[in-house]
Amino acid sequence: MKLFKQLNKSYVFLVLIPLYACNFTTVYPEFNTWVPYDETALLDSSQQNDNVRLRYKRIQSKTLDRNDLLQTIRLQLDDFTEDKYNKLSAYIYENSIQDIQSYIKLGVLTYKELTQWYLYSETDKNLSLNAIISVNPKAVETAETLDHNTSATDHPIYGMPILLKDNINTADMPTMAGAIALQQHQPTEDAQIVTNLKRHGAVILGKVNLSEWANFLCAGCPNGYSAIGGQTLNPYGMRRFDTGGSSSGSAVSVAVNFAVGAIGSETSGSILSPASQQSLVGLKPTVTSSNQKGIIPISSTLDTPGPITRTVEDNAIIFSAMMTPSMEYQDILGEDNASALKLGAFQNYMKDSLYQHSIEMFRQNGVQIEIVEPPQMDFSGFLTLLNGDMKRDLKTYLNTYASDSVSVRSVQDVINFNSQDSLLNMPYNQSRLDGIVAQELDDIELDSIRQKLIHSGKFYFDVMMDHNNLDAVLSVNNYNAGQAAVAKYPAITVPMGYTEEGEPKGITIIAKSGQEELLLKIADFYEEVSKLRIPPEKFNIKLNIKNSQTK
Repeated sequence: MKLFKQLNKSYVFLVLIPLYACNFTTVYPEFNTWVPYDETALLDSSQQNDNVRLRYKRIQSKTLDRNDLLQTIRLQLDDFTEDKYNKLSAYIYENSIQDIQSYIKLGVLTYKELTQWYLYSETDKNLSLNAIISVNPKAVETAETLDHNTSATDHPIYGMPILLKDNINTADMPTMAGAIALQQHQPTEDAQIVTNLKRHGAVILGKVNLSEWANFLCAGCPNGYSAIGGQTLNPYGMRRFDTGGSSSGSAVSVAVNFAVGAIGSETSGSILSPASQQSLVGLKPTVTSSNQKGIIPISSTLDTPGPITRTVEDNAIIFSAMMTPSMEYQDILGEDNASALKLGAFQNYMKDSLYQHSIEMFRQNGVQIEIVEPPQMDFSGFLTLLNGDMKRDLKTYLNTYASDSVSVRSVQDVINFNSQDSLLNMPYNQSRLDGIVAQELDDIELDSIRQKLIHSGKFYFDVMMDHNNLDAVLSVNNYNAGQAAVAKYPAITVPMGYTEEGEPKGITIIAKSGQEELLLKIADFYEEVSKLRIPPEKFNIKLNIKNSQTK
């Protein structure tokens, strides 16, 4: 069996769908004005949740005017109607990048219409999910320009709308990390990964919510909450299932088809966690300093941006376009033999029926599986490292990118700012920021901790992988994200199925540094034999397609 498909494959057939034949069971209203609702009962009921991270103090933002978001969208939809939205849905909804590109080549869809379709989707659904923080006012204009310049690049990311986590710099939208202290922060240049994406023709659609300061504001607070964006909710179970963090808005947006894909960032689990919680593919690449440029940091030791998508192929396409240096997307997924793979499965996860089923699928399709028991891992100093890095790295970032309109220049400044109105700025506390300023270590002491953790992380995986001659190990969700973080090893998560309650889970594959191509190949193979992703039902557009014609 082929381990993966060629990204630049030529399509043997295309399904042509007559526009009149689509019957949509979900119709979204035209640009309703947002009126804040009384959320008291919802907040009260959330206090009974067994998961403390789902005990909310606030759902709606008290800072962001969602009518401003609607207005930015409305101004870009002057020639786009509900009827056009419905007619184009069959060509866009849940379709892959390559499928969408094939429809554009057929002339049934343009990049402008594609961008408008996604913006139209956001007008109603986003108001209940709190996923989008800001919309690019030039998104449709950019897409229209690309319609007239299609020879500029042959990369499949060309013309594809992408959303960015709100800690990634863009010159045409604020970059706030979800924090009121950075509400006036308007960078004058794009982050390096945004520059790379734009060079290949990607359309930056907007910014998405996140756990404020990338989940380094408060301990134990809900994933997906920020003072700017409010509480992001999981579309598979709003207020029942955790969104995961900190790239919550990135994952939620992709799960409900707000874009072809989104960029998140990870220090330890911040891509793997929300991607698995929203039944998506999330890639945490190897840490490289070049791709950290222009991203609000926690830790220059561990931070790395990565793509979140609905398919492995889309993930490979976006990954190839965002990297420095850029990679040839054709080379990421290539030919190989599944029987040549040997993967490690954790003994203590075998009691998980979804994990066990996934392991069996690998075996039935020729992959060698070795049951392994990892060594003990010493995480002492992990929080100390993050504290020390953020104290230094955030100051460097702010002094490099923040304009005079931003009053904060250090972690202490952020603490002081938040303390002026604690109920508005930090309703759950700011204990993690407090921990940063309370810590006093010099660079030599901090580097000693850094090197010890990196060594411990590598040892954790290398003992298993080298002793058993493994290509990679198989985990669940973000269970081993901490070990992969300090080892600086890449990881990818792929939909593994759903619990009896309907909560998504992901199988997570971890390999050694620089082996993203291997991870994508294994993930592509698993996705092909499993096909377990199901869109969230409440936000599903059910297409009743009749008289499809195969060519």
